[in-house]
Amino acid sequence: MALHFTPDEFASRRSAVIRGLSERRLDGLLVFRQESMYYLTGYDSFGFCFFQCLYLGIDGRFFLLTRAPDWRQARHTSVIDDIRIWVDRADKHPAEDLRAALEEYGCAGKRLGVELDAHGLTAAHWCDLRSSLEGLCELQDSSDLVVRLRAVKSEVEMAYVRRAALLADDALDAAIRTTAPGAFEGEILAAMQGAVFRGGGDYPGNEFIIGSGRDALLCRYFTGRRRLDSSDQLTLEFAGVYRRYHACLMRTLLIGDVHTEHEIMHRTCVEAMDACRAALMPSEPIGAVFDAHARIMDAAGYREHRMNACGYGLGATYAPSWMDWPMFHTGNMEHAEPNMVFFLHMILMNSDSQRAMTLGQTVAVTEAGNENLSQHPLDLIVR
Repeated sequence: MALHFTPDEFASRRSAVIRGLSERRLDGLLVFRQESMYYLTGYDSFGFCFFQCLYLGIDGRFFLLTRAPDWRQARHTSVIDDIRIWVDRADKHPAEDLRAALEEYGCAGKRLGVELDAHGLTAAHWCDLRSSLEGLCELQDSSDLVVRLRAVKSEVEMAYVRRAALLADDALDAAIRTTAPGAFEGEILAAMQGAVFRGGGDYPGNEFIIGSGRDALLCRYFTGRRRLDSSDQLTLEFAGVYRRYHACLMRTLLIGDVHTEHEIMHRTCVEAMDACRAALMPSEPIGAVFDAHARIMDAAGYREHRMNACGYGLGATYAPSWMDWPMFHTGNMEHAEPNMVFFLHMILMNSDSQRAMTLGQTVAVTEAGNENLSQHPLDLIVR
């Protein structure tokens, strides 16, 4: 069995969910987020692209309903004993199988929470679920229940995050070694992802972001590779990943000549990063972090070239994104807590001058403030 946490830790996590269910006067939870399944049982799969559901009752009993290819996956990676299979066939509605299992577990007339905010629960699946469970039980959106628990990491989780941060450093080292005039973006990506794999890491929740020239102003992955010019800019956003836990970095590397605007943008990003870290304190609302970011960027004249958020939580996440709850944006009154992990990104994209500058790092909230998990300095990187 490929478990990365002890059965006792999984049991403690489920107990915390059960306490949350009791506080909300719910009798059970229908889990559709793959992250939640991994957190509560160790179950590790990409089978959530199809209908599957983990049920956890307030009595502590749980079962998984999934497809046949994931039966052994659940056996090998989780503590789930009761694994139900729905059969692929024409006009099949797996939510009907879920109803039968819930009836068997005594859920008739009960109030169940459901993770509506889940990539595994598409609109079509939700329509089938709501129709199939009509008259059996009452459903209540409980998308935030496990998400909030996952945000504060245990010591074992923090060890995995720190390992992921080392792998992110390795990936940046590989990028720096590979970046030069004429270098092919595909070779840079291969070196970065290879460094993570060689260190025992995993695929990230979304693709590594890479863009040079005018595409350095993009902060999403896109298909198509090019070679670097003798004077160029290269934006990289990527993650070290270990046991599904992510630690991200972001940098814009300069190739050849350094323009004065790039230097000014970089100094602004460093100043904004320092201000954000000063604002990220335990028991304080995280909206203050974004406000610190915006204050520095705007004072430097970059209001039109910055983003409307400057980072987000990180953890054990699955496709299509490594972004986790919560996000740094204005007015966010969620409070930071020790052992929360965040990606702080300072992004400037000037479409007028076609110049970019980014600076991102992963930090962990501590009792007194926060800790940078990367060994790399914030210096401007020129190749």
